Amino acid sequence: MTALATRPATSPRARQEQRRPPRRGPGARLLLGGLLLALLAVLLPFVIVTMNALKTPAEYAGAGPLALPHGVHLQGIVDFWKRVDYTQKLWNSLLISGSVAVAAVVLSLLNAYALGIGRVRGRLWLLVLFMVANTLPQEALAYPLYYFSKQLGLYDSRISVIIVFSVIQSAFGTYLLSSVFSQFPREILEAARIDGAGTFRLLWNVVVPVSRPTLAVLFTFFFIWTWNEFFLPLVLLISNDKQTVPVALGVLQGDRMMDATTSSASALLGIIPAILFFLLFQRTLARGVTAGAVK
Repeated sequence: MTALATRPATSPRARQEQRRPPRRGPGARLLLGGLLLALLAVLLPFVIVTMNALKTPAEYAGAGPLALPHGVHLQGIVDFWKRVDYTQKLWNSLLISGSVAVAAVVLSLLNAYALGIGRVRGRLWLLVLFMVANTLPQEALAYPLYYFSKQLGLYDSRISVIIVFSVIQSAFGTYLLSSVFSQFPREILEAARIDGAGTFRLLWNVVVPVSRPTLAVLFTFFFIWTWNEFFLPLVLLISNDKQTVPVALGVLQGDRMMDATTSSASALLGIIPAILFFLLFQRTLARGVTAGAVK
């Protein structure tokens, strides 16, 4: 009772001041304004492409690319969809990107487990090799990959693209995960070994659950990176029914018979799946970045 009696009373005004959010200084306002301008600069091309995709060719020719459409005209989207058989191209891209993302994450996990936790001999040189592999331009890989795919009978097949990009993406994933696993708490590993955990059980029951946010981030990046690839799929896939969405877009851009509204529709349909995938996994990305910051 004495403590309650001697406690200073808080006035309503003081409580209201405590509830107010902290005031932003001039630097924070400038930063927020700069971020908003950057967001507008990123969204502006997408908005222009969307507007032009919903116009008719006559409306585009008369009002120009920056005018708002008078209505929703989907003929350009329908024409592009039928011209390139977009359903098949979309399935090819989803199959290749999804398979590469899963395979590259698994390869990165196994390689990094051996290098970061297993501490194999020559670990430093192997990491340097993976880092150098990330810097190789795809133009330097085009002829060797073309030659080997021909020799193995895999040329002009989706499996060849999946194998190539699984190896390419796993080089980056191995380099990243190895640095993460090298800082893995040894106490947890020793406790699991004392409990009788073998190599595979240690990987599946200890390392994977702790590293799940990082693996999810790698999966998201690998999918988007593979989706946007153009050069190597153009070299390795020559059949029309096996091409991906970016390859179909690039080939179609050279068609002189395609009007501006159909070109805008092709660009819109090419970017929408990647945006949807990113929005679906944005929480996964946020959790992975937050987990990395907390660690």
